[in-house]
Amino acid sequence: MAGFSKGDRVSWNTSQGKTHGTVVEEKKKEFTFEGQKFNASEDEPYYVVESEKTGSRAAHKGSALDKLKG
Repeated sequence: MAGFSKGDRVSWNTSQGKTHGTVVEEKKKEFTFEGQKFNASEDEPYYVVESEKTGSRAAHKGSALDKLKG
């Protein structure tokens, strides 16, 4: 699986449906985001993404994201 880069447009699923946004940061080491611990690694990085609609940020595994064209 190819990784994502800062600025890539991506989509992901939420309880409200599909959301679109932008990759803000890639994490390859364990980190805490909004009080939740994530076990990122070189082999399985996490990405902090920002919603285009709300500006809210979330952390997701790369496998939960789909890269958008354009």
